[in-house]
Amino acid sequence: MSVPSLYLASASPRRRELLAQIGLACRCLPVDLDESPLPGEGPAAYVRRLALAKARAARSLLDGAGSAEAALVLGADTAVVVADEVLGKPRGAADAAVMLRRLAGREHRVLTGVALLGPGAEKRLGLSESRVRMRPILDAEIAAYWATGEPADKAGAYGIQGRGALFIEAIAGSYSGVMGLPLFETAALLAAAGLPALTTEFDVGSH
Repeated sequence: MSVPSLYLASASPRRRELLAQIGLACRCLPVDLDESPLPGEGPAAYVRRLALAKARAARSLLDGAGSAEAALVLGADTAVVVADEVLGKPRGAADAAVMLRRLAGREHRVLTGVALLGPGAEKRLGLSESRVRMRPILDAEIAAYWATGEPADKAGAYGIQGRGALFIEAIAGSYSGVMGLPLFETAALLAAAGLPALTTEFDVGSH
C-alpha cells in the first residue's frame, strides 16, 4: 500500500521540525487567514476552527494544482489563554510587554487545535491543552527579550523552545503542544489516516 503524501498548512519551521522528530516528512503549504476570534467563541472552539480552516485552505491549493489525490493535509493553531482571553501575536514591543506582564507570575493555558483532512470529505480533529506557569519577569528582561526578535511572531509573545524557556517555571501537559503541534494527538490522527509514525496503534479518544 502506498504511503499518502503529507502537507502541512503552515510556514512554521517549528511544526515541520516536530514532524521530523517523529520521522515524518512533509511539504509546507503556507496559508494566510484572518485569525480574529468570532463573537462569543471560546478558546477551544477558536483553535479547532482555525486549524480546520488552515487545512481546508491548503487543500484548496492542492485541488487547484491537481495534487490532492491521496494527500493528507494537516493544519494546527495555537492560542495562549489568560482568563479565557486569547492572546495573539504582539503588534509591537509595547504590545508584547503588556502580554508578558499579564503572563508573569501566574499560570496560563495553551491550547492547540489540530485538523487532518484526507481524501474526499474525510476529517479528523484533535485538541491539546497545557498549563504553563511563568515566574515574575522584570521590565528589563522583557525589553531584552523583545530585542532578540523571538517574541515577534509568537502567540502570547514568547517561545518555550527558545529563550522564552527562561521564564517558564512549570508546565503540565504537552511540551510539543505549547510549541505549536502536539505530537501525541497529531500522531494518533495520522495513524488513523494510514500514516503511522510507529507500528503501535493507540487512541486519544474523541474530542
